[in-house]
Amino acid sequence: MKISSRGEYALRALIVLGQSYPHLYAISELSQKTLVTENYLEKILLQIKGLGYVESKRGHQGGYQLALHPRDIVVGDVIRKLEGPLAPMGCASVTAYEPCELEGSCMLKPLWVLIREVIAFVLEQTTLEDLITGNLKKPGSFHSISGDVALT
Repeated sequence: MKISSRGEYALRALIVLGQSYPHLYAISELSQKTLVTENYLEKILLQIKGLGYVESKRGHQGGYQLALHPRDIVVGDVIRKLEGPLAPMGCASVTAYEPCELEGSCMLKPLWVLIREVIAFVLEQTTLEDLITGNLKKPGSFHSISGDVALT
């Protein structure tokens, strides 16, 4: 999994909007705070608006604001909707599975699945509010339990 600049900038915008939820931000103000050009940021905001994370208001006092409370926005959902599957390889993907040439005998697949599970677990446990408050869950270690990843 690789997060594109679009995904990173969308998260930056969501963080800024969430820091003073439900404040309305003009595109120019958001651009300054996220360090993303207005044109590119507007395209990103339209996309995340279509996903239901952002609302916009037109006019002189218009701008963008979160459509949901920051605690209700799960980072894993945002990333999946913007970037696609979390798996590093298609053979480890839950949502976009692609068989590989060595299907059934590949010794790397368990590693790719574990990486996907750990990434998914962390992103699914992290809300926008967690990012804003710095309250990220930091696993000390992880281990496999019946094929499921448990972070402790």
